[in-house]
Amino acid sequence: MSLVTRVKNLILSPKAEWEAIAAEPFAMGAILRGHVLPLAGLSVLAAFIGTSLVGYTVPGLPTFRIPIGAGLIAAVAQLILTVPMIWLLAQAIRAMAPHFGGRDDFPAAFKVAAYAYTPAWVAGLFQAVPALAILSILGLYGIYVLHVGLPRLMGSRTEKGLVYTACVVAIGIVLGVLVGMAAALFIPPSARSF
Repeated sequence: MSLVTRVKNLILSPKAEWEAIAAEPFAMGAILRGHVLPLAGLSVLAAFIGTSLVGYTVPGLPTFRIPIGAGLIAAVAQLILTVPMIWLLAQAIRAMAPHFGGRDDFPAAFKVAAYAYTPAWVAGLFQAVPALAILSILGLYGIYVLHVGLPRLMGSRTEKGLVYTACVVAIGIVLGVLVGMAAALFIPPSARSF
């Protein structure tokens, strides 16, 4: 299945798409190469364009831009760190599943972790134009996509779905913050004081 078709289906008809994903054989490398890295890469590229090339304008102040070298280093680090972030989130999804009536199944958990981020990565494209960056909030639709995917792929009970989803979202937020902080560590100290 093409990346565009998968993205469109996850956003417009997530229930049917999770069924298709559940039926597919597990291939971590193919999911990373064919879905995670292209979408995360586009989102990171958009953020780099918005922060380093376009910049943010505040009335009465000069346009703020992150230096290009620092922005590139942070973007590459963030993209590289996305892979362990997805892996760690999958481990958390797998470990929590039995507590919510689901099964301990890493391949299914990895699929959930990788594909549930799709709306956030697509919404991240708005970051290329800082004036539209607020629209990145549309990525919160990924919470619904996650909520739909967890019972289908992990076999969790429906009545525990909201709590399971909330736990996964909380862990995802923590991992996202850690990735951002780790990526910032790769920025040379001379470039940190803008």
